Amino acid sequence: MCGPGLQNSTVGVVGFGRIGQEIVKRLKPFKVSRFLYCGPSDKMEAREIGVSRVLLDELLAHSDFVIVTCALTPETKEMFNDTLFEKMKSSAIFINVSRGGVVDQFALQRALESKRILAAGLDVMTPEPLPPKHPLLQLSNCVILPHIGSATIQARKDMALLTVKNIIAGVSGTPMPAPLC
Repeated sequence: MCGPGLQNSTVGVVGFGRIGQEIVKRLKPFKVSRFLYCGPSDKMEAREIGVSRVLLDELLAHSDFVIVTCALTPETKEMFNDTLFEKMKSSAIFINVSRGGVVDQFALQRALESKRILAAGLDVMTPEPLPPKHPLLQLSNCVILPHIGSATIQARKDMALLTVKNIIAGVSGTPMPAPLC
């Protein structure tokens, strides 16, 4: 279970909303050399925390770690496919914490088996959980968590509180603190 460290690496974040930004903030102390993100707009928050906006192809070509945090939409469904895995460094580690449907899992399997990419870490997959005999579970270069990336007592309390605040705002006709879109 050994692999490359974050120090002096380039980390690319696909989807730079609230979660992507929080991931970058948490990784900064690990002395990452450069943070990249791709997204539909240039974000002031990115400049404030030292992240450069690039095109997806550039992010894939230069990132040692590719972290997916984008929403699952018709445009992002299975966006990580054979074509995108081919654009990544052979030493890259692919991490998906968004939604399983963003990844063509058979393409990921091929990329891992052929050593097209070094490794993958998945907190989400389709379906959840994967069947016990699924090929991704058999690969030594793929680590799968059962969607527990946020499973702390405080995180779950915060999620419940945010849900309550959204419900109250919705019922009272005021703006929701965390709308889905």
